Amino acid sequence: MTSGGILETVARQARVATEAAHRPWPLPEQPWLQAQTRHDVLLAHWPVALDALARVLPPELAVDAFDGRAWAGVAAYRVSGLRVRGLPPLPGLSSFPQLEVFACVTAGGRPGTWVFSLELPKQVLVEAAQRVHRLPAYRARILAARGLVDAERDGLAFQARYGVRGEAVAPVPGTLEHFLTERFALYTADGGRIYRAETNHPPWLLQAADASVEAATLVPVQLEGPPLALYAAEQDLVVWPLEELG
Repeated sequence: MTSGGILETVARQARVATEAAHRPWPLPEQPWLQAQTRHDVLLAHWPVALDALARVLPPELAVDAFDGRAWAGVAAYRVSGLRVRGLPPLPGLSSFPQLEVFACVTAGGRPGTWVFSLELPKQVLVEAAQRVHRLPAYRARILAARGLVDAERDGLAFQARYGVRGEAVAPVPGTLEHFLTERFALYTADGGRIYRAETNHPPWLLQAADASVEAATLVPVQLEGPPLALYAAEQDLVVWPLEELG
């Protein structure tokens, strides 16, 4: 990334931290902690049984359902411009593929995602995610590019090929696509305590995707059939520090 590209990315990320019109609750008052930009984002979602998902979640979190169905999924993408507030992206540590395994949950009226696992290609990134955000991060072999995702760790895998169709549009409030993607909180646990990190991003610009999933054993619940797949070419994200839920 050129110096001009870095400056443009930093400025765009900083603007994201002030955009609140599309959010269902106000932005946090304290400063944000981390920013990143995601590219070639595949979002693959499956409906799962409410009771099956509830069994693998902490009791403090509620399954967030749409029309009576719970949802779990995978997000795979390439990260660039990863940085801590006040600092530029660090060479060699700011760009990499990443994969999240998640479920749609809510707590205190704030819908978000519960992270089952965060798959990363470098141990230093794993340790940073564990220490800073208390995330269940693991070192994995990952390939994430437009049209192809291939991740493997400890005999578990997620492998998919996909094609993108249609125009990129913002999801309409009240639709399933809006329910699945417009989430502004990340939930995790450590030592029996539940934590939430507020997040912010611009409204998603999504295209439909047709995904063929060959393996999804990284997801810890039973999945059936093809996923509801969505694609975004690019998305900026800022994350605030963790807060413990009382």
